[in-house]
Amino acid sequence: MAAATAGQALTTATTAEASTATPPTAAPGETLSVRTSDGLTLSAAVYGDPAAPEILFVHGLGQSALSWHRQIAHLATRFRLVTFDLRGHGASSVPDSPDAYADGARWAADIRSVREATGLRRPTLVGWSFGALTVGHYLKHYGARDLHGVALTGPVTKFSPELLQPRGLEIGGKLASADLSVRIQGIRETLDATFAKPLTRDEHDRMLVINSLSPRALQLGYGLVGGEGVDEAFGEPARLFVTYGAKDAITRPEMARRVLDLNDNARLSVYPEAGHAPFYDESARFNRDLARFVTT
Repeated sequence: MAAATAGQALTTATTAEASTATPPTAAPGETLSVRTSDGLTLSAAVYGDPAAPEILFVHGLGQSALSWHRQIAHLATRFRLVTFDLRGHGASSVPDSPDAYADGARWAADIRSVREATGLRRPTLVGWSFGALTVGHYLKHYGARDLHGVALTGPVTKFSPELLQPRGLEIGGKLASADLSVRIQGIRETLDATFAKPLTRDEHDRMLVINSLSPRALQLGYGLVGGEGVDEAFGEPARLFVTYGAKDAITRPEMARRVLDLNDNARLSVYPEAGHAPFYDESARFNRDLARFVTT
């Protein structure tokens, strides 16, 4: 593994940007249903000019395509954007067996199915939290040759206790509990731990409901997703950009920083006022950084 170069150095912005107090209104998009290789249906949406540079967003565990509304509202006029609900999330199919969530190849194939259904030619993949690991499995199974780049935000790059904050470990146990009251508490604590800046009442309530839609089978299954070959896959993209929130209460900095050792081309930037969701806590900066990454 190569040591990080100066261009890969961990950087911290000198000034913080406040999140938008009132969430922007997302531009209207075209919705569609995508059939997966194992017969599920994924809910997807497409925004923007088909000829514009393409971005495919992959949300985190327990959330949905709605997580990206601050990106849709500000980037849809310049880019072709695609969002979708992962299996077991939002408006997509919700299998009731842990086996449906335990294979990284299935998560990877879901991304591939969305790409094909939406006609994306050479997109940038953006993965948040568990979505980053899902992108890693996509790279493992399909490679990076037909991608413009990969952007990981608040990423989970490996299932390993030493890469998680104590709070993240504690919450994970609650989310998989057979006791519904414990699981509900875990969902509430997940939201509290994810964002460094207060959510509006509408944002909080919406995310709480979305989290509650995911079954316990998801929590029991996703942790069984293996990591063999994923580190090597992260080393493949010629363009890899990682953002990490300095106030992340779920993952340790090493979770994101390790990508620099996996990929000589990787660049890591720390957002000082962000938690586990840099794209949300510091959305204005993230949108500028992502736009620059996609157009260069």
